Amino acid sequence: MGEKKDKPDKAFEDPAKTDKSEKQKPEEKKEAKGRPKEEKRLRVLVRVLGADLDGEKAVGHAILRIKGVSHSFAKAILSVAKIDPNKKLGAFTETDIAALEAAIRDPVKSGLPEWILNRRRDVETGDVGHMSGADVDMVEKFDVQRMVDAKSYKGVRHMLGLPVRGQRTRASFRHNKAVGVVKKAARLAQAGPGGAAPAAGEKKK
Repeated sequence: MGEKKDKPDKAFEDPAKTDKSEKQKPEEKKEAKGRPKEEKRLRVLVRVLGADLDGEKAVGHAILRIKGVSHSFAKAILSVAKIDPNKKLGAFTETDIAALEAAIRDPVKSGLPEWILNRRRDVETGDVGHMSGADVDMVEKFDVQRMVDAKSYKGVRHMLGLPVRGQRTRASFRHNKAVGVVKKAARLAQAGPGGAAPAAGEKKK
């Protein structure tokens, strides 16, 4: 029978060889596996026209959070710009976001008809355009102030904080108003010193 060869003891092995064979291979595999995951990761928040939008939503739903963008306008602008409405907003690059902002700011240049815009025939300039983002609040403020300065019917209603479009005010718009209710303190003041307070609805004799 042949003699058994003694296996070399692990304690006397070269440490440089063990480091290369055992330690470096798993680390390289981990790095290789981790790289594609970082590339596929979506951005959680995407800023478009001054609004922070949810990057995990589809573009057609996400851009509805921008002021001045309605459902019909969002569908129209995405179809004209040839953008898939089901694509996640977080997967957009900076160039894609810039193109989307340019299409929303100037939809006439993109090819949309005038009837879908929210600022047709401006009062001062007569131009046709579309307001979006912070411009909506600014233009609305100037329009209200113009009516107030002219002291038109709508301007006076705006000044008084009353409804402008012909709504009824008998039951609605009665915030912070006590109509027909006499409180206890007011009744005691009417009664004077030493007198009994009149009941609600009664007048002092």
